[in-house]
Amino acid sequence: QVQLVDSGGGSVQAGGSLRLSCVASGATQRPNCVGWLRQAPGKEREGVAAIYVGDGTTHYVDSVKGRFTISQDNDKNTVYLQMNSLKPEDTGMYYCAASPVCGTVALRSGYLGPGIQVTVSS
Repeated sequence: QVQLVDSGGGSVQAGGSLRLSCVASGATQRPNCVGWLRQAPGKEREGVAAIYVGDGTTHYVDSVKGRFTISQDNDKNTVYLQMNSLKPEDTGMYYCAASPVCGTVALRSGYLGPGIQVTVSS
């Protein structure tokens, strides 16, 4: 079973930046797809970004395109989410996720990390 440990959340003012990290371990084979989901208070969990580990193909939800960048360091089994130009509506719990099928929707059915809080103030 895949174990995911996410880190790097925090509080920032609108327009600021944060970087999230996710380390995947515990599986005999790395999952095909790693990324992040987020859940704002009172809203459903949504996929934010995903990366196909095999060739680095990325997927983003429309609301973060041009502001967030997902990347990977294969030597460290780590995936990063660089979040720039943050907006108050980016506030929520962010969960590292892994799944065999890649995409922001497919991640919602995969393994989840414990989650970290991201708060963006106006």
